[in-house]
Amino acid sequence: MATVIVSDLDRAAIARRGHYLELFTIGWAILEATIALITAMKSHSVSLAGFGFDSLIEVVSGAALMWRMSHEMDHNRRHRAEHISLRIAGVCLLVLAAYVSVEAVLNLMNHRASETTWIGIAVTTAAVVFMPFLSRAKRKVGRALGSTAMMTDAKQTDFCMYQAMIVLFGLVIHAIFGIGWADGAAALLLVPLLIRAGTLSLRGEACCVHHSHHH
Repeated sequence: MATVIVSDLDRAAIARRGHYLELFTIGWAILEATIALITAMKSHSVSLAGFGFDSLIEVVSGAALMWRMSHEMDHNRRHRAEHISLRIAGVCLLVLAAYVSVEAVLNLMNHRASETTWIGIAVTTAAVVFMPFLSRAKRKVGRALGSTAMMTDAKQTDFCMYQAMIVLFGLVIHAIFGIGWADGAAALLLVPLLIRAGTLSLRGEACCVHHSHHH
């Protein structure tokens, strides 16, 4: 990828945009988690509970990146904040990988069935629709600032969308065919991607991202 050169004025404006994106991420994720977890308790849906937990992890990652954006104009503090927030994002991805693995295996072993819930279908559909736009906006900020941490957070947003697709798939399949284990099987496909992205993040790299920047 070509070198990105931005002025201090542009950098400050882009960092503000990144800050607002993370603020929106935190607000959305809290709302998403609240709806998903309350609905999961009422419908006894383990997959929806996992989706709610994923949203809580996104709150932590979003808070770390918002803190990272606040140090953008201080060169020394920026690199330290980048280093810390990148590792927080990596840990969040690995925690999510562990949770999804355990949840999926328990679902399959115990033949737990996702119950059909229209609220669950609505909240996961909203995530599938809106998360790609949020992820794209984060990538633009990450590329402009040369922030690997922001690029990793964009990947975290992608995984939120993938998780929503899996939960939605399970809910819809159960509603139509009465197959309750579909979401557990599909969730296991997500685990290797989560582990790879989390491991790269802890090493200080972003998954599938190669970029440089000029200070």
